[in-house]
Amino acid sequence: MKRIEAIIRDEKLTAVKEALKDVGVGGMTISEVRGHGTQKGVTEVYRGRSYSVDLLPKIKVELVVDDKDQDTATKAITEAARTGSIGDGKIFISPVDEIIRIRTGEKGSSAV
Repeated sequence: MKRIEAIIRDEKLTAVKEALKDVGVGGMTISEVRGHGTQKGVTEVYRGRSYSVDLLPKIKVELVVDDKDQDTATKAITEAARTGSIGDGKIFISPVDEIIRIRTGEKGSSAV
């Protein structure tokens, strides 16, 4: 199994959720986060004064999928979140050794 963490623009959350739902991803965790990558923040002007915002609001989408579904899920996220501009985000994929559903004690992919 694989854990997929995607950092995306906040305005792309609905599109990403729908794309994942369309490919059969059943569950996910959504968090509001702040950070910066290549874009290094933005400079804003407020009441004639400019100031720098170096930590931008982003959304983190986390999900666990079977190995066979990894490519489908990452493709759905990539296509739904892409604008073509700096700041579209990143996807991180890592292995998951075990999953246990607390309520029933189920283990493995049946617990997803």
